[in-house]
Amino acid sequence: MAHIHYPRLTHLALHVRDLDACLRFYHDFCGMKETHRRQSGPQTIVWLAEPGRERDFVFVLMNGGEDLHLGERDYRHFGFALQSRAAVDALAERAGQAGCLLWPPRNEPFPVGYYCGVKDPNGNQVEFSFGQPLGPAAGPSPAQTQSQSQ
Repeated sequence: MAHIHYPRLTHLALHVRDLDACLRFYHDFCGMKETHRRQSGPQTIVWLAEPGRERDFVFVLMNGGEDLHLGERDYRHFGFALQSRAAVDALAERAGQAGCLLWPPRNEPFPVGYYCGVKDPNGNQVEFSFGQPLGPAAGPSPAQTQSQSQ
């Protein structure tokens, strides 16, 4: 039987107005590190990755974009997992002090968990969560739990 190879998500590209402010945000709030930078005429292109995931998934930030203005009910966002509820609280506190907290920590039923929202300098919404079945602090998936109990 032949193996089916599906596409794999490797990067997300953002065209931003203030490249330096966005680089600082994703470094300071998300722990992302610059892994690549190049110039193409007036365009600066920077790759950011979480430590240890440099070959797995990157944000590509490019200068020359416009600020994003999302509607009040537009919930599109990037999601980052944190290791605890206390880490969500601490990040929300820092974001509040920095003036970029969108919504304070709240708890929702599984699979949403405990989370807060922050706005990056370009207007993108970023969620920081604990308790979702995603990320390094996630427990086994419901399918794994079910197969282990059989």
